[in-house]
Amino acid sequence: MNRFKAAALLLTTTFFWGVTFTIVKQAVESVDVFVFLAQRFILAFVLILPICMLKGRRLDARAVRQGCLMGLFLFGAYAFQTVALLSTSASNTAFLTGLNVVMVPVISSLMLRHRIPRMIKIAVALSAAGLFLLCGNGSLNFNAGDVLAATCAVCVSLHLIYTGEFARSSDYYWLTAVQLGVVALLSTLFAVVRGKQVFIWYPHLLWTLLVCAVIATVFAFLVQTSMQRFISHSNTALIFCTEPVFAAGYAWFAINERLGLFGLAGALLILGGMVVSILPESAEAGEEVVVLEEYRAGE
Repeated sequence: MNRFKAAALLLTTTFFWGVTFTIVKQAVESVDVFVFLAQRFILAFVLILPICMLKGRRLDARAVRQGCLMGLFLFGAYAFQTVALLSTSASNTAFLTGLNVVMVPVISSLMLRHRIPRMIKIAVALSAAGLFLLCGNGSLNFNAGDVLAATCAVCVSLHLIYTGEFARSSDYYWLTAVQLGVVALLSTLFAVVRGKQVFIWYPHLLWTLLVCAVIATVFAFLVQTSMQRFISHSNTALIFCTEPVFAAGYAWFAINERLGLFGLAGALLILGGMVVSILPESAEAGEEVVVLEEYRAGE
């Protein structure tokens, strides 16, 4: 496997992640959020389980513990993101979720008690300005969906940090399966508590569930984990910066969603911050950059 093929597969995965913002937004307009998440992740878990049995090593207690912690953050990410789609646009949600590219080095620097590199500080400033324009149209009027999408980015960041840590010591097949199972279980519990029926057939959601479960979950997680053996973390992060671009493009094509002048300017600033955050600061900061890059395994 060469780097070009690895990059192409990661870009394909990112494209499907971007597309799902719009199709999930359309899905949750007719189905309860947690019912949809439960069905998506139950199907994904059922599909990945035989793969783990064939390809994975023996499941041990450490993989279960680590997978459960990753699953908690992953559930938070998908729950906040999906609920956010009810009250804000697919484009806003995508760019706000993409802030995890900036948040990961900030959070990991704080956890490791390292100074925050200068390029990261610039990225944060660009992203903050972008948020002001994208979500508030030049004012401080953020809606609930925007806040939830930003909270999703924090959960994604923590999930990526722990993924980078745990994937070095446990079998990534079982780590993926356990965390998908945790998301399926928690989504089901939330749906039941809300008085919703999970195991109910929605014919109009068949295509959405297949895309989300098969391509955007099982395929995407396995491709991301395996392809990063052949391509650097920095290049991977750069590829993942295209996710909100794909999301905004598909939202424009499929549901005629427009960002507007302020929104477009904000989106470009956030995208700029994402790109700046993965640029090396200087040769002097080489060691810190390497440490931070270890935590930049994508969404």
